[in-house]
Amino acid sequence: MAALLLLFSFWLAPAFAAASGSGDVVELVTASGRHPITVEWAVTPDQRARGLMFRKSMPTDSGMMFDFGSEQSVDFWMKNTPLSLDMVFIGADGTVRRIAKRAKPFSEDIIPGGASVRYVLEINGGKADALRLVPGDKVMIPAR
Repeated sequence: MAALLLLFSFWLAPAFAAASGSGDVVELVTASGRHPITVEWAVTPDQRARGLMFRKSMPTDSGMMFDFGSEQSVDFWMKNTPLSLDMVFIGADGTVRRIAKRAKPFSEDIIPGGASVRYVLEINGGKADALRLVPGDKVMIPAR
């Protein structure tokens, strides 16, 4: 029975990864170079509402990419999120519009996106500074 359950989980794992969009790579283009980030996509309202809540760790060169489908005003918060995050607010053309750095874990303070954006990339807190990411830089986003 255990072997059957294990086999079933291996069968479902690729399907789950494809459905969630895990493993896609976006590239941050900054003054310090080009930096690939493996992303998990949050595209449905449920995925966007959950985000990175309850996650205790995230690999260094990974993140979550929120796609709102069109440019709009967005606000975020850190409720139920134990990680410190940098939030990169990105226009439809891939231009970084704003960066909220080192968002405080578990905070319910509203983090405004500023100008309308299509995407928000959440990466580990401090990563934006380490890569010298600034507004005006580009994010190369694969077609979906």
